[in-house]
Amino acid sequence: MTLPEGFVVTLDRDTRVLDGGRALLGGSPVRLLRLTERAHPLLTGRTVEVRDPAGAVLADRLLESGLAHPVVDVLPSPDDPRYTFVVPVRDRPRPLDRLLTSIGRDHPVIVVDDASRRRGPVEAVAARHGARFVPLDVNLGPAGARNAGLRLVTTPYVVFVDSDVVLPPGAIPTLLRHFTDPRVAMAVPRITGLPHPASTGWIARYEDARSSLDLGPRPAQVRPGTSVSWASTACTVARTDALPGGFDERMRVGEDVDLGWRVVKNGRRIRYEPSVHAAHEHRVRFDDWFVRKAVYGTGAHPLAERHPEFIAPAVLAPWGAAFVLALLAQRRWSVPVAGAVCAVTAARITRKLRGTEHPARLASSLTAMGAIGALSQTSALLTRHWWPVTAVGCAVSRRVRRAAALAAVTDVALEYWRARPDIDPVRYGVARRLDDLAYGSGVWWSAVRGRSTVSLRPRVTHARTEPGSAGVRT
Repeated sequence: MTLPEGFVVTLDRDTRVLDGGRALLGGSPVRLLRLTERAHPLLTGRTVEVRDPAGAVLADRLLESGLAHPVVDVLPSPDDPRYTFVVPVRDRPRPLDRLLTSIGRDHPVIVVDDASRRRGPVEAVAARHGARFVPLDVNLGPAGARNAGLRLVTTPYVVFVDSDVVLPPGAIPTLLRHFTDPRVAMAVPRITGLPHPASTGWIARYEDARSSLDLGPRPAQVRPGTSVSWASTACTVARTDALPGGFDERMRVGEDVDLGWRVVKNGRRIRYEPSVHAAHEHRVRFDDWFVRKAVYGTGAHPLAERHPEFIAPAVLAPWGAAFVLALLAQRRWSVPVAGAVCAVTAARITRKLRGTEHPARLASSLTAMGAIGALSQTSALLTRHWWPVTAVGCAVSRRVRRAAALAAVTDVALEYWRARPDIDPVRYGVARRLDDLAYGSGVWWSAVRGRSTVSLRPRVTHARTEPGSAGVRT
């Protein structure tokens, strides 16, 4: 699978160009990519355009490492851009009508009724929009409903879209351009909030700023162990022939994550394209919102059974684990030991960057980024994934109380500063902690029912999780 001529990639905004373009530092996880004399001229400013096999190899390596992303605006449409919409629905005729209105009649639409309690209104909406109506007598859940529609698709591409989504004009054609890369099996848009009369409350405003489905403003390759490790199928475009067995119908939650990870294991790519927005009707009633967050957490154990190598709530390099453990001890020696760990790490990274400009300065910057990342993951463990353990610890230990308080306040402050939400800091902080409480409860419930702690165990690994840990020649 080779990138075609004319395919253009541009470096990620965090990728650093070193030594006059002879080396690149960045990606997710961070690595150093050294360019050979033949590859160096192929990089023009911060872009690479495929003009020959060497350019195709370089562009492919940059995409795979997360150092660069496709320039979607200049990519052509696939040779055969036909696609079919598959819409699973249950008892939601009004949102379905809204979605089908946004889709239009230019492409086939399959509406799969997942055993609605009142099938008539759903069927009437589908008929009014010219969609094919497929009723299921037994409720199969999202995975089974999507599979029922997928089996009827005859076009090269399928678009899975939930009934509570609205698509803007041009969304799907833009996502289809990513399939110019023959390795891309799926492409997903950014999921944003759909404005409606009930979206003015504090929960709605929190969701607009920090929805579980919103993967952020930056393009990415979706892959476990990176900054965008999973993608929702609330709206997804996929090659019909690239879905390994479709969705796992045994899963009522996390079936989209499972499918994506199986696609990645098969050597294919999933692209996240935030320039395309799909508006989603977020849950805004507190009880619906809280329960849904907990339901999301219950997907942890089923995913751990299928993908134990991907499901860890935190992935730390050995030095990162030593750094946070030293600080959590809260002894007189904690800060000096944590500083020594960082100093040793910076010195080791400096040796790996030898031959680049200012290796010590780069190493210090990367070590600081790694330390912040380790602290962020530890904060999430204390306040989200491990909150029941933290609560018990707070009852018996002053040090745990201090660590938990610092983690909770710092997390809210940083997230509020990044998101700049339309909500005051206090209510944002309350919603953030309730979000973590619900999700963590779901994770623990699934772990207890599954009699396994795999989804709760962090992982310490040497495998390309440290800044500067991989030098690659192209």
